[in-house]
Amino acid sequence: MVQFVRDFIPQHALRIIDYFTPSLNIAKPIEHYDAVEVVPIEKAVEPLVSLIPDINEMVLKAKEKCDQPKDGLTIDESTSIMLYSLEWKPREKSLYVMLNNTLRAEDREKIKPWELYIKLFVSSLEKLPSISRTIYRGVKMDLSAQYPQGKIFVWYAFSSCTSSVQVLQSEQFLGKTGTRTLFNIDCESGKNIQNHSFFPNEDEILLIAARKLQVVSCLDSGNGLTIIQLKEVGADDPLLGSARTESKSSETSTESKPSHQEDSATPDLISFDPSNIIPLKDPKLPNLSGFLF
Repeated sequence: MVQFVRDFIPQHALRIIDYFTPSLNIAKPIEHYDAVEVVPIEKAVEPLVSLIPDINEMVLKAKEKCDQPKDGLTIDESTSIMLYSLEWKPREKSLYVMLNNTLRAEDREKIKPWELYIKLFVSSLEKLPSISRTIYRGVKMDLSAQYPQGKIFVWYAFSSCTSSVQVLQSEQFLGKTGTRTLFNIDCESGKNIQNHSFFPNEDEILLIAARKLQVVSCLDSGNGLTIIQLKEVGADDPLLGSARTESKSSETSTESKPSHQEDSATPDLISFDPSNIIPLKDPKLPNLSGFLF
């Protein structure tokens, strides 16, 4: 029987501080993604049984908590999100870990068993209101060299974030000492999955896979902390195909801020001069007075 992670550490803690290398290259889209049907959750996970032997047990566990889903989602749609939020031991066999590792892989053939689940999962997320605000994630490493100012890149995995920078002060996240990188992300399409998480008391905002981002600034705050300010740019989705359309039910939430579509133009990365990197005093940077720099 699968063993769930149920200790005092926030269950999405490891997702918010996962490290992965950003990609400058646009990956090949999932072939015929628009033709993939949205099927019930049990059908969607059938191709995954050989990869995740406990997947059917996970579906049953998640579905037990989805009898009255919110946000107008069906039980299967809510279950697909809840399944992503689950973590079990060993962690490496958790669905979200295996899915994200697959999305980052260069071999696109590895995505094929995941297509039905991805279709259901993404279509479910698109029915949730889009959040336009600043969100945060981080890692206990110095990533400043990988994120120079002006760089445009793609995060091919689903990226878990928090709306509260204070959450990251916990030792289970970044803590207050040591080498750390805090991503301050100006997002336009975040999805709050709290109503469909196995742990509904936790704050988790998800960026759908293949979000294109740009580095606005990189700031050395001292005491080992680097703050990297990012913003979402562009609306194309290179992984899922350009023909995919956003759900009409996805509207900007009440937390939204004015759109910055005028900033979405892609700069010439070849002409970027690293010597131009300077700390940016931006009012969007979070209040980090509690980090004890």
